Amino acid sequence: MITILCSGSRGDFQPYIALAQELKKLDKNVRIAGGTSFEAYIKAYGIEFYPLSFDYLSIKIDPKLLQDAQSSDNPLKMLFTFNKMKNYVFGLTEEMFDACKGSELIIYHPGCTIGYFAGIELGIPSILAAPFPMHKTKEIASLISYGKTKMPIAMSYTLIQGMLWMASKTGIKKFYREKYGKLPINFGSPFEKIDVYHQAIISCSNYVFNRPKDWNKYIHQKGYWFVKENEEYTPSNELNDFLQKGDKPIYIGFGSVFDLKHKEETIKIIIDALYISKKRGIISGMGGIENLPENIITVDNVPHSWLFNQVSLVCHHGGAGTTAAGFKAGIPSIIIPFSNDQFAWAHRAHDLRVGSEPIYRKKLTTEKLVSAIHSALKDEVIESAKVLGNNIALENGARDCAKIILERLNG
Repeated sequence: MITILCSGSRGDFQPYIALAQELKKLDKNVRIAGGTSFEAYIKAYGIEFYPLSFDYLSIKIDPKLLQDAQSSDNPLKMLFTFNKMKNYVFGLTEEMFDACKGSELIIYHPGCTIGYFAGIELGIPSILAAPFPMHKTKEIASLISYGKTKMPIAMSYTLIQGMLWMASKTGIKKFYREKYGKLPINFGSPFEKIDVYHQAIISCSNYVFNRPKDWNKYIHQKGYWFVKENEEYTPSNELNDFLQKGDKPIYIGFGSVFDLKHKEETIKIIIDALYISKKRGIISGMGGIENLPENIITVDNVPHSWLFNQVSLVCHHGGAGTTAAGFKAGIPSIIIPFSNDQFAWAHRAHDLRVGSEPIYRKKLTTEKLVSAIHSALKDEVIESAKVLGNNIALENGARDCAKIILERLNG
């Protein structure tokens, strides 16, 4: 049995589901350990689930703290928020450790570093599986500073790795001192402790951020890890009719970071910008909206892998998974980042000439959205996005990383 330790939101679990799907194709038994809120979601893909007692959806996190986490727009704010959030993971450390028992290999999210130490303690090989590039390089800044915050490259990696390590180190110290009376062997951030026994796999396209040449040879980046849906999605009659009635619309959605207290002002900006641009739109994940004009429809929980192929442009918050889905669809992007690594994806889309200039959430206006729509739908941007989508289609990151995992097991 291979055990995958994961945490975060629904979007955070998606690449790990993709990895589990490919491991199953290679006849490996695999399970994902995660908070109880995600049990039905993961099992829907035919993946075995190991329940952890709570997650960020099921525990009573201070709403102000959650809001801070979703709006941390500079490294200092991110650091303070991560420091506060660590108090919510104490109880999960022992449960994650127990989930690893009896496994033949442990795969762990960077926020679940107990996987590394459990592997050493239990004599089980472990692999760090990161949903974005995070290892030190001299070639390019980390996602915590790329495009937005100017700082030395080395410092940017110290910060991003430090925050991720902070998320779990206190729980690990507490667990080990209570269970063993001492700290674990080799205690410290495991992210650069990469060798043949502790390898790393990364979900990212080499056409988006090319694998740095100065990385350790046991850090593998083969492309994005995309989930394969169990069956072809069938749209509602309302959505199907809307799509048939005119030009391809613009998708607009901000995922779990969207704060409903900004709903009214945001909807007004969207309606006005689409009217001025003479475009149709699909608004996703903002709940019911009354009195919408005929050129706009709302949807909820429509797979991006299907929906993004029906639209001309994607406008979103810049989550790693949503960004990857937009790139894969081969259509331009407008990214309106709210926090954390979203700024980096927004700037990268523009640098690759597949998207407009970023519009930071706090600076969003009708005028800026209209300008971004016109910019993103220029012929040269449309063509660049199509080329990027075709290149990403040449990669199969989840399959190739699953093969690396098997090689580690068999080696």
